Amino acid sequence: MHALALLAAGVSVVAAIMVITRRVAVHAVLYLVVTLLALAVVLVMLGASFAAMLEIIIYAGAIMVLFVFVIMMLNLGQPDSAREKEWLRPRAWRGPAILAAIVCAELLYCLGPFSGPQTRPSAAITARDVGFGLFGRYVLMVELVSFLLLAGLVSAFHIGRSRAGHH
Repeated sequence: MHALALLAAGVSVVAAIMVITRRVAVHAVLYLVVTLLALAVVLVMLGASFAAMLEIIIYAGAIMVLFVFVIMMLNLGQPDSAREKEWLRPRAWRGPAILAAIVCAELLYCLGPFSGPQTRPSAAITARDVGFGLFGRYVLMVELVSFLLLAGLVSAFHIGRSRAGHH
């Protein structure tokens, strides 16, 4: 299992480097999704499957949709038809597809019958515990993060609108 954890961590590091080095924002978002999925696999291997599912749902799901929406709204670069043709080329999605396949194979192996007996932590965190934490003690932090995301979205819309007005 240690080798699988190191492989998942390696995929996460490689994908994170690819996020930083990509010039096309959509390609960087694809690699960011792979990074988040690889981190979720590491969490599953550590026995924190609930945290892994939260990461997949919240970050790889909702936040990535927000990122793609902002990228589409800003509409930077070349015209739509040329940009879509570039995105559909195999070299654009080959890297994220290979890294995601490695991560998915690891996850299937860990959840399958070959992984051996599953060890459970003595004090598992339940969905109820997370709900009480987020909307009890940390409700102010959750609301501040939601306002921060809203401010980022409004700022991106304003920047995109002002750039469209200058063209």
